[in-house]
Parts: sequence; C-alpha cells; structure tokens
Amino acid sequence: MGLIVQKYGGSSVADAEGLKRVANRIVATKKAGHQVVVVVSAMGDTTDELLELAEQVSPMPNGRELDMLLTAGERISMALLAMAIGNTGHEAQSFTGSQAGVITTSTHGRARIIDVAPGRILDALKEGAIAIVAGFQGISQDTKDVTTLGRGGSDTTAVALAAALDADVCEIYTDVDGVFSADPRVVPAARKLKTVTYEEMLELAASGAKVLHLRCVEYARRYNLPIHVRSSFSNNEGTWVVKDHPEGDAMEQAIISGIAHDKSEAKITVVGVPDRTGIAARIFQAIADADINIDMIVQNVSAAATGLTDISFTLPKSEGANATALLHKIQGEIGFQSIQYDDQVGKLSLVGAGMRSHPGVTATFFACLADAGVNIEMISTSEIRISVICRESDLEKGVKAAHTAFELDSTGEEAVVYGGTGR
Repeated sequence: MGLIVQKYGGSSVADAEGLKRVANRIVATKKAGHQVVVVVSAMGDTTDELLELAEQVSPMPNGRELDMLLTAGERISMALLAMAIGNTGHEAQSFTGSQAGVITTSTHGRARIIDVAPGRILDALKEGAIAIVAGFQGISQDTKDVTTLGRGGSDTTAVALAAALDADVCEIYTDVDGVFSADPRVVPAARKLKTVTYEEMLELAASGAKVLHLRCVEYARRYNLPIHVRSSFSNNEGTWVVKDHPEGDAMEQAIISGIAHDKSEAKITVVGVPDRTGIAARIFQAIADADINIDMIVQNVSAAATGLTDISFTLPKSEGANATALLHKIQGEIGFQSIQYDDQVGKLSLVGAGMRSHPGVTATFFACLADAGVNIEMISTSEIRISVICRESDLEKGVKAAHTAFELDSTGEEAVVYGGTGR
C-alpha cells in the first residue's frame, strides 16, 4: 500500500463525462490499496473565461480580487469531482488550497509556495477518504489572503503536496501519453520518452515544453520525488521524470532527448550603448526591479570608431511594453541611441544529457536549420541544451528539421493528443 498524489488538468475534467471518467480512475487506484490525494485544475478553459470576464468589468482589476475570482474555477472542479467519487460509493473530501495547508508568498497572480502543512489532508486519509485539493492556489503567510500560483500552478501544488506527504509518486495526468521528443501537434512522428531526468526536464520546461511546469520540476528535483506524466484518456504507461536514467535505459538513450519550442518570447535590442563598466548592469537592474525575467542575452563587440555596442535580450511578450517603457525612462541616464522591439521571434531548443559526450551536435543542428532555410538571430547554450532565436514563422519547420536530423522520428504509430491543450 502506497500514497499516490494524482493531478488532473483542465482538459481531463472539462465536462461532466470527464469528471466521471477521472472519478472512476481515482477509485480504481483506491481499490488497488493505495491512499489517494488528488489535485485538480479548473474545468476546461474556465480560468481564461474568468480572466476575460474580469477584463470586461475592469481593465486593470485589483490583484487580490482577481485571485479571489480565479480560485473559484478549481473550487468548482474539486467539489464536482468529490460528488462524482461519492456517487461510486467511496468517500471523498474536497479542500481549497488554504484548507490543504498550502502557504505562499503574498504576490498576487504569481505567488510561490513557502511551506505545506497538510494536517487536514492527513486526517482525511486516516478516515479512509480520498482527499481532493484545489490546485493553483494557497494562502499568503503574511496577509492571510487567497493567492494564485500562476500558470502551471496546479502541477506545482501537486508536487509540493506529494513532497510534504512523503508520497511514493506524483502522477501528472494530461491529454498526451507522456513527455515526447517534440510537441506532437507540430511533429506527429514525435517519440514518447520512457524516462527523462530532472535536469533534462528542467531544460525542456524552460525552453517552452508545456507538458510540465518549470517550478514543479524544480520542486520534484529538490525532494527527489518521481513524477509519472501520463494521459487520463488512456491506461498507457507514461514518462517517468527521475534523478537518473535507470540502468539499461542509458544504452538506448538518444544524444538528444527532446526538442522544445516557444512562441511566447519577444526580443529587445538596446542600440548604441556606451561600452563602459556598469552600463549593462544598470540596464538589467532596471528590468530586474520590475520583476521581469530575462532569458537570452547577446552583446555585440563595440565599434572601435564610436565606442558603442548593441545589447539584445529576450523576455516574455507579456512584459514587452513594460520593459520598453522602463528603458525609455533611463535612456537619458545611460545615453543609448534607441530601442528596437520584435515580438515575431521564436525559440528552438535541443535538450539532451547525451550531447555532453558527443561532439558535432552543434554542427549538425546548425546545418539542418540552414538546409531548412532557418536564419539564426541569437544563440544560447548550457551543458545539455542549445537554444536559438529565429523568426516565429520559421519555428515549426526548424523543429521538424532538427527532429529528423537527430533521428528522433518514431517508426511506430503517430502520437495521440486526446484533448487539445497538452495540459
């Protein structure tokens, strides 16, 4: 008998039939002798619909009240799922994030989990009940207000709860059969990975792979908690996210585990920056003070005649207007010439621990992109990742070209997307 935490995304509980199907799967796990804790997302596109409704009422809604609104989606899911389980003859108790003991920072819209005190969950398990927890939400340690964790917050809730409960595994149910070598919506011949390491999954998540959220993988790595990514629409075994590839799998492991792409970034180029000590620090401090995350950075060699250089960096498109406004405010102080903003870019990344010991990966990558007519604008690397920025319109053909060049195409059946969102 073990303790299993299961998380179901919005596409898995999108309607009454989906809720019943999920309830039957949960009950089957309970009947197999396990204690079960379930984390649920809002049904279907409920969160997006609530956001749209808020924008119609107020163009700039108050953060506290917006969090209060958005947490309603998961509360609907958890209550309905508890009802569906009760209809099978098994007891289920539903809990909001705060009732489940998810304690967070006070930043509305993107709070971080500080601690989990799952006393009420443990009490429910002792009574033999199935515990259903609303994902994506918690309670601020300082203000005691309801908070939300941002996109992917239900994944993070599930892994944090699993760690606090010392669970045997955290199962993340989605609308695909696991983690694939590329997005199956773009590459139908994408291959399902049997295992992927925390290190590889962190790079994939950071590079745009939507199947798992970055923060949840960070949490799992910290507590060495196995994650099983699988589909709620089939009984197929999914992908295990673990510390190391099991013995025997290592021989079969490809040089490249997966190819991720991201259309959510934009590029800013600060033109004509004086090439003096501390100037770059001032630019990026202004961005950091606004709590804006920067991804890739490239600084050109300064022109000998002018002593000026250009600095380019990528950031989320949603922060583009804010960042350019901040830079314009400090233009007089720094003395740069102009700002160029480009939101028609895409990021393409190769990820794989195998590239550490295989020379020629970079050459193969750039050659296949050149053959596909994809022009590279920026390059960034880590020990197990190579990322490039290109035109957004070239991104998907670049993904397909790289997938074929590194022999990742599956020779079996095409990957199935059961829902529509990949979450």
